[in-house]
Amino acid sequence: NGDLYLEIDLQKNSLYRIDGKDIYLILPVTPWEAALGASISVPTLAGKVGLKIPAGSQSGQKLRLKGRGMPGATPGDQYVELQIVTPKATTEEDRELYKRMAELMPFNPRESMGV
Repeated sequence: NGDLYLEIDLQKNSLYRIDGKDIYLILPVTPWEAALGASISVPTLAGKVGLKIPAGSQSGQKLRLKGRGMPGATPGDQYVELQIVTPKATTEEDRELYKRMAELMPFNPRESMGV
């Protein structure tokens, strides 16, 4: 006839970081998925769900999966932070492709810094 109080400690997980009811996941994506947009599968606590990456996405950009965080009367959200991973140029063909990209798409990400 009394109240029962439980204290729950969550174990650390290599994929997720929890902040209140919200869950954060760093998701590696390819440069072409970020540049062109893509539909990919993302892990959540309830299983994998589809996520649309908008074209022109940048590293560090956060996308929200509403209601996919910690369960409860009002569930939290899951935030997916994009991390663009550049493939290594391990062959001569890979290096030539990067050289061709540099020629066709001149880009200086440090330009806004005056460098």
